Amino acid sequence: MNAPIAIFCYNRLDNLKLTIDHLRKNLLANQSDVYIFSDGGKDNASWKAVNKVRAYLRTITGFKTLSIVERETNYYLERNIIEGIAYVLQKHDRIIVLEDDICTSPYFLTFMNEALDYYADNKRVMHVSGFTNLDIQGQGDTYFTPHMGGWGWATWRDRWQYFTHYQSRKEALAGLTNEDEDNIQYGGAFQILKMLDRKPIQWDICWNINIYRQKGLCLTPTHTLTRNCGLYQGTHFHSSRLLGIYEYDRPFSTRHIEVVNPKVEANPAIEKMYETAMIDHGMRYNWFGKTLRFFYKKVIRK
Repeated sequence: MNAPIAIFCYNRLDNLKLTIDHLRKNLLANQSDVYIFSDGGKDNASWKAVNKVRAYLRTITGFKTLSIVERETNYYLERNIIEGIAYVLQKHDRIIVLEDDICTSPYFLTFMNEALDYYADNKRVMHVSGFTNLDIQGQGDTYFTPHMGGWGWATWRDRWQYFTHYQSRKEALAGLTNEDEDNIQYGGAFQILKMLDRKPIQWDICWNINIYRQKGLCLTPTHTLTRNCGLYQGTHFHSSRLLGIYEYDRPFSTRHIEVVNPKVEANPAIEKMYETAMIDHGMRYNWFGKTLRFFYKKVIRK
């Protein structure tokens, strides 16, 4: 049986339509149950946008079943996702997760479901990513890494049980050494731990730390199966056309991806690539952005 798909949305109708249109073109779309969690508005203006989203939700077809959960108040992204995942995993032992700005390859659901089946009994595999930060050649179809990708992903109920939504930096880092923190951040190239000062702390930062604590791994395709279709109106960040573009927003794979990888261990060569790829978080700067970035790195951050 195919894994259920949980989609989390708020007030971005155009992004959501792109997400649904791409998902509907997946080979297993009409065999998949979909749960959509619609967050409530913060004020009159946001409620108008939310109500437009909800009117559209009632027109969606193309899936096996469609269940819509409408929040009566504004849960905010973290609570909406965390409680939504818990809701689905009460009914199912696995889940595929999308936010409302993720466009998927027609083979995304195939990859997710085959991976969820194949690695169901290998508890070290805690997460299946649809997105990769890297451009990898000659390494097969997949690799394993402790770094999780949140742009289209899947997991199992017995792995998600380790998830903790940390409420403070102290709680998140309790028991971890400086070496652990360095490993999580790839030597400082991927400075996710600075996000621990946000309130609330982002769910994906918590999940990344939880996976690391369990010595878990994430199955990841060498060529991305998703792309972010909302980079200029992002969930956790906003891209700026003034500075440049995100090179991670590249075309996704349009072929079947083989999920079987006999080496369930992190690839040292690929881990080394992360140390470089994470430095600018996928941003390809124009001349103005490069100037500001140089000033920041040499003057401000120094």
